[in-house]
Amino acid sequence: MGYHCHDARVVDGGLSDHTMKLRQILFASVLAATEFVAGSARAAPAATTALAPPGAATALAPASGPTVFASPAADDDGPPRMSLPTESDRAVWKKPGFRFGLGVIYGRFFGINGPPNVQLIGPTIRLGIRLDERWSLMGSFQYLYETGASGLRGLRYAGSIEPTWHATEHLNLGVGIGFGGLVETGSSRRNPPPDPTTLETSYTFPDARTPLPACDGVGVAGLLRAEWLYVLGPRSSTGLALEADGQWTGCVDDTGRTEPDTAQPIVRRQWWPHFGGSLAWVILWR
Repeated sequence: MGYHCHDARVVDGGLSDHTMKLRQILFASVLAATEFVAGSARAAPAATTALAPPGAATALAPASGPTVFASPAADDDGPPRMSLPTESDRAVWKKPGFRFGLGVIYGRFFGINGPPNVQLIGPTIRLGIRLDERWSLMGSFQYLYETGASGLRGLRYAGSIEPTWHATEHLNLGVGIGFGGLVETGSSRRNPPPDPTTLETSYTFPDARTPLPACDGVGVAGLLRAEWLYVLGPRSSTGLALEADGQWTGCVDDTGRTEPDTAQPIVRRQWWPHFGGSLAWVILWR
């Protein structure tokens, strides 16, 4: 009987030692599994980054705090950039540079003390240089068809140099000085005395109260211009101009004869003063 009890103590003691070893093994296994899981979690972001396609944003999710995104790839366009503001068309027209223009003129010339009145219509050419915001140096050439009383037909041509002041963005004021001429093809006016066949030398009329039947000559011309321009774009503008014109023309009537002593042509001369105005429509380019 005692032997039986002794065996029971031995068995009980053996079972206690075995249980302790099992507990130690189980605890070590749980600790190893925990460290493995923790190590896998730390390695997961790097693996995700490696597997992400090029150029894609990578999300990193730490244990606490907001989600952090990686910087964009090098080939990303980045944030949009606004373009610089462009100059207005009016500002461009104020810059120095070459100007060229074409226009049409309609006007009238009134003779002072005798020369005939005429109507004028035709083209004009303008060109020059814009010096700065306030000043330009322009030039104009006119080729105008003229008509008048007594069957007058002919051509008026003129050219002038015109310093121009740009008073406002639209209003330009200019003054010009140059030359002007008339070429008449004929009229029904009577021939004033002296008769060409009676002259032995050239003759100059004291006035033009009895005008020659035809005027062919050139003289001094001047003008005043007020112009209103509207800018169409960076390269062109258009507008209307009012002009006051004056011309002093030296008309020459060749008699077809020569002086016997000098062999110089015998001519009759007459000065025709004219004053008038015109309206012009022009287009300018830069």
